[in-house]
Amino acid sequence: MPAELAPSALALVVALVWDALLGEPPARLHPVVWMGRAIGAAVRCAPRERPALELVYGAVVAVALPAAIAGAGFVLLAALADLPVLRFVIEVYLLKSTFALRALGAAAGHVRDALAAGDLDGARLALRGLCSRDSSALDADLLAAAAIESVAENASDSFVAPLLCYVVLGLPGALLYRTVNTLDAMIGYRGRYEHLGKASARLDDLLNLVPARLTAWLLLAAGWHAGRDVRCAAAILRRDAGRTASPNAGHPMAAMAGLLGVVLEKPGAYRLGDAGQPVTFATIDEALRLTTVAALAMVLLALAGVGLRDAVAL
Repeated sequence: MPAELAPSALALVVALVWDALLGEPPARLHPVVWMGRAIGAAVRCAPRERPALELVYGAVVAVALPAAIAGAGFVLLAALADLPVLRFVIEVYLLKSTFALRALGAAAGHVRDALAAGDLDGARLALRGLCSRDSSALDADLLAAAAIESVAENASDSFVAPLLCYVVLGLPGALLYRTVNTLDAMIGYRGRYEHLGKASARLDDLLNLVPARLTAWLLLAAGWHAGRDVRCAAAILRRDAGRTASPNAGHPMAAMAGLLGVVLEKPGAYRLGDAGQPVTFATIDEALRLTTVAALAMVLLALAGVGLRDAVAL
């Protein structure tokens, strides 16, 4: 295999096929799990109950750890330049670890199946696989809505964003994004990590500015393909995208709410869309179908972008 095929559109295709057919590697072999362990070690070394020092330490970690992991990916590929087959295999493996479309669909499917069976406790438990929201008081409608919101948001975080970073910066870019996003997931929230995780949360916001908005428009394109009222959905996107605390999450979620003709609501936090159709377990399937088409559109964009990048580099 010629060395120029890694990084390349072929590496991306193989990684996508891997995700579609096999899903995630075992936890002990998953690079994102390794990232999590590195983050955990950094957290254990962090200063405690000293906000200013926590803020500075957290900022150093937010920059240094993603840079180190991205740099390690770059060095590894460079070191394997004379072993193109092994280089290609490793690139595919590491690239696959940065996105998880099949796992997203499976997690949403668990919530849907539990709701379809009338098992609210099971649905509440399954929702933990999609988001960290407290689901103990959610009824069936709000559980379905939370699953749909998570599908829309994670379509960006778990698929569009890492592919876009791969297009722009190759494997190091995808690894950098996944590390920042994992940092945000682990410490980028208020409470215990208010100061330690602030820099990680802000950096994650920055990296997701373009992917979240691109995801919203890809969902609109999927809605057009499905014959939905895209004009209405676009109006809701413009109106409601800024209603979430996150500067990014509201974009794909508002687009999804508009396309489905439902209200997606986190009580006390936001309300997206207009009342129309009820939110049920079947609505989760509709959201997954739209997300799949949007993901396919992103694949086409990514393949074109990677092909152009490789052509320029030759």
